[in-house]
Amino acid sequence: MCGLVGFHLRTPELYPRLGELLTGMLCEMGDRGSDSAGVAVYGDPIWSPPGRGCVSVLEVDPTADDLGLDVSVTRHGDTYLLTAEVPSEMLLDAVKAAYPQALIAGFGSDMAVLKGVGHPRALAEAWGLASAQGWQGVGHTRMATESAVTPAGCHPYAVGPEQCMVHNGSFANHATIRRELRATGVQFDSENDTEVGARFIAKRLADGRDVEAALKELCATFDGFYTLLVSNRDSFAVVRDAIACKPAVIAETNDWVAMGSEYRALAGLPGVAAAEIWEPEPEVIYPWTR
Repeated sequence: MCGLVGFHLRTPELYPRLGELLTGMLCEMGDRGSDSAGVAVYGDPIWSPPGRGCVSVLEVDPTADDLGLDVSVTRHGDTYLLTAEVPSEMLLDAVKAAYPQALIAGFGSDMAVLKGVGHPRALAEAWGLASAQGWQGVGHTRMATESAVTPAGCHPYAVGPEQCMVHNGSFANHATIRRELRATGVQFDSENDTEVGARFIAKRLADGRDVEAALKELCATFDGFYTLLVSNRDSFAVVRDAIACKPAVIAETNDWVAMGSEYRALAGLPGVAAAEIWEPEPEVIYPWTR
């Protein structure tokens, strides 16, 4: 199954409540995926301070001494957040050089990615998610079908700068597309089909497409049943497969836009009773930008 949530705030007055509201959304989707979970939070001034590069790391215990930079290191569950007054790509290169075995959960300015194995409610508590702030959050609860239950198999897949993707469903031709991407030099961290989609999108964005064009190309290339949410620091977009097999609900007010696999993920949001609520149409891309 798996559960998706996305929350895009339009009013700064709600920024201090992002983590609190995202926690409620994520935990409501715990029944759809209880083996692991992950979130991407955009704009938290402590987790990803303005003007500092940020890298999210798993499977190592990083230190500033090893990295050779003036780095702040904080731990949230099994994820370490590293920030420094250098571009995110420079910090990422330093992490990879010091810890070749590290799992990079995400990188980019204003974005923190947290992942873990376990029930979403326990993970959210370990992360301290309810205290997070910001303007946008994306979350995923996983019920594994395509690969092992490990941190590398958790969503979001954040493989481009300030980018991430979460996915409910399966890509039938992911093995073929993985081979094609590997032939162009793209490297993978897992056998998860979602990672193939995330790296496909990241490559298109790096080649100059915008999010809508990249998602249109994905819909034309990938076979299967899916609901996808793709985000960067200023936007998120939702798309479903050609027969809209996997569930999704969108709600919109003047203060926010939210997406969930089921309405119960949205039911606790402020003002939801007055929101415009609808089910996204097949292969229609729904984008929002700050």
